[in-house]
Amino acid sequence: MKEKLRVCAVFDIGKTNKKLLVFDQNYQIIKEEQTKFEETLDDDGFPCDDLIRLNNWLKSSFENILQNTDFEVVGLNISAYGASFVQLNAEGKPLTPLYNYLKDFPKALRQQFVENHGNDVFTATASPELGMLNSGLQLYWLKYVKPEIFHQIRYSLHLPQYCSFIFTNNPVSERTSVGCHTLLWDFQKNDYHAWVEAEHLHSVQQKPLASNTIGLTDNNIAMGIGMHDSSAALVPYLKSFDEKFILLSTGTWAISLNPFNDEPLTAAELEKDCLCFLNYEGKPVKASRLFAGNEHERQTKHLAEYFEKEVDYYKQVKFDHDLVWLLRNKFKQATPDTADVGLLKDCPFVERNINLFKTYEEAYHQFMLDLVAQQVASLSLVMGRTNPKKIFVDGGFSKNEIYMSLLAETYFNKQVFASEIAQASALGAALVINEHWNNQPIPEQLIQLKRYF
Repeated sequence: MKEKLRVCAVFDIGKTNKKLLVFDQNYQIIKEEQTKFEETLDDDGFPCDDLIRLNNWLKSSFENILQNTDFEVVGLNISAYGASFVQLNAEGKPLTPLYNYLKDFPKALRQQFVENHGNDVFTATASPELGMLNSGLQLYWLKYVKPEIFHQIRYSLHLPQYCSFIFTNNPVSERTSVGCHTLLWDFQKNDYHAWVEAEHLHSVQQKPLASNTIGLTDNNIAMGIGMHDSSAALVPYLKSFDEKFILLSTGTWAISLNPFNDEPLTAAELEKDCLCFLNYEGKPVKASRLFAGNEHERQTKHLAEYFEKEVDYYKQVKFDHDLVWLLRNKFKQATPDTADVGLLKDCPFVERNINLFKTYEEAYHQFMLDLVAQQVASLSLVMGRTNPKKIFVDGGFSKNEIYMSLLAETYFNKQVFASEIAQASALGAALVINEHWNNQPIPEQLIQLKRYF
């Protein structure tokens, strides 16, 4: 009889895509399923994730994996998006829809919060003021807008911990979910902020557990307590490299992460969309964000229309050093000192007259010069005194030769790498519980690197 393969299953719950990945003991993906759910409407008519459907999908997908005769499932974990609470009653049943973090936060309630608790809360909790994206404010909103629901809440679980709860029935709090722009965690005090107690938010005041904590499912499988997906994506790098580095994780947002910078966040940094969160070991990670992927999509559509090209024509444009030199001599260039990186600030390219560019290639190179100037300004916010010598870029921009070449030119005194890693968040969630399911050493080649000069 063929021996079953020992595996770890990970649910990776994104806002758009929901995935189930199965890893073998060498961290190769041996099965991958992906699905999308239609959003439903919450009790105010605002779109939100369908909690009932998510719940059913998690259970049925896991049941299917357990019935696969090729696998012996010995580990299970969750990586999921943050800033979302599931409110449970005393019986462990959800009381509310999974409210969307993009829902508007009432202005009058914001004013009331600041009057009662001061503006310093945002700096102390390393949380830019983001309304419902500060998950603590979701509880505050429930308390004052829907008090009849608020008073029934026994546990407020961040989404990753709720997904774990489905399998273990154990309601817990976890470091990476609590320590990510939630407005709940006081980084200096290393405990919940005083406003949480002042407002009697007892449903969130459990001590956050380490990310490698496990429980057991009904069938005695080692079950992780879930992780915030951005923090999970950092785990493979922390496990693979001893020397200091910055990870620039790119998608719709370009997020610069420095796990070695524990300098307290300043009010000025906060205004420039800089924040801190806790990594899987409970240590602060300084992070800054730039809406770079969104800006790239916007500008490439505009350039394609103007120059009558296909919308993805930029993929054919090769890095041209001579053209960069020519543009630098022809036009005044944005610099990291002048580029504005506050919340959702425009790229300097927006101010340029597109009629001055003879070709798509010329305009696209100038756009990338402007975008990289802004990116360097964002990166410099997290550099700190640690000044790491390595920068890893993963996600969409790691495949963009022009972006990578300009970044490497700027950081000529550092090593800049494009990094290729499949399903980093899910991989991180499997790695963090490695000791509980895997009797093999962690492979050295988890990440493929390409250096740019």
